[in-house]
Amino acid sequence: MTRTVRILGTHGVPAAYGGFETAAEQIGLYLVAQGWRVVVYCQAEGRGPVTYDTWRGIERVTIPQHREGWLGTSAFDWTSINHAVQHDDVCLTFGYNTGVFNILQRLRRIPNVINMDGMEWTRRRWGVVRQAILLANERFASLFGNHLIADHPDIERYLARWARRSRISMITYGAHAVVDASPAPVEAMGLQPGGYLTVICRPIPENSLLEIVEGFSAKRRGRTLVVLGNLDGGTDDYHRQVLEAASDEVRFPGAIYDPEVVQALRFHSLAYVHGHTVGGTNPSLVEAMAAGNPVIAHDNVYNRWVAGPAQRYFSTADDLAALLDELLDSPDALHQMHDAARGRHAEEFTWEHVAGQYEAVLARFHAKLTHRA
Repeated sequence: MTRTVRILGTHGVPAAYGGFETAAEQIGLYLVAQGWRVVVYCQAEGRGPVTYDTWRGIERVTIPQHREGWLGTSAFDWTSINHAVQHDDVCLTFGYNTGVFNILQRLRRIPNVINMDGMEWTRRRWGVVRQAILLANERFASLFGNHLIADHPDIERYLARWARRSRISMITYGAHAVVDASPAPVEAMGLQPGGYLTVICRPIPENSLLEIVEGFSAKRRGRTLVVLGNLDGGTDDYHRQVLEAASDEVRFPGAIYDPEVVQALRFHSLAYVHGHTVGGTNPSLVEAMAAGNPVIAHDNVYNRWVAGPAQRYFSTADDLAALLDELLDSPDALHQMHDAARGRHAEEFTWEHVAGQYEAVLARFHAKLTHRA
């Protein structure tokens, strides 16, 4: 009997949207190489019939959806789940935004392994109503999912309040090691390899971008801070504060999605500054470590576990300014952080390690399906 898994909850493959899509792609390709049949549900814009094709051995079920935003995502998830439960295959679901719909797998006795994301409902940017909806769906997913994936030990402890420990596995996010990259994309942006620091984030308060820009801009650094993320030119009040706080050594090239350019920016960066304050294992932080970046991160339990004790941590703009004063003229310290970042990545965050753990969980539920048949 061919082992089959149906992957739901993402925009699909190849990855062109975010962390879950990258996870679906990398885990899917790994499982195909191990002999699994992998079916990924993909969302397309517009109207029309469901279509089927294959990409790099992964079968794709593409569902058009003309609605935008949450309404469109919810409609896509509903259609995807209804399609998936027509088949007696294990499901792997990324995210719980529409966790209430997972009752369909339960009613049909379809095993469903759910990646529970990083306490998404706590993010202030959603507003009170959406936070309440997300919290309710988190509880539904915890109830209806056969097994829950936490991407960080602190998320595992959080989920254990609502679900038995035996129903939870801690599996992180992955990244491929970057051991070389052309400097051409960096130089094309007018940057000098090794002469800049990077920040990659949504420009929102919970990602500490204002504190990062203020700390960096407290004095002349002789380096450039490159901030990748979409600022709206200052019409948003928070974005305006960030732009006004920036010295002329801060660059805002906007969001860059070209993997080759982002990879080169990471690889040739002097250090990576990470301000995220909520969630579990952050993909951007893992990818920075995979490129060997020394990490200067916001001081919280999520970042400290991911990056490890050899990196540096800040809570305020003044903290960051002091760390930059210390580190920017300390090549030995930066080199030690570089080595530690590569070591931590190799220890916990390779896709081979991550996908192998997913396979072990999925194989258990496939075996139960086989036994039931």
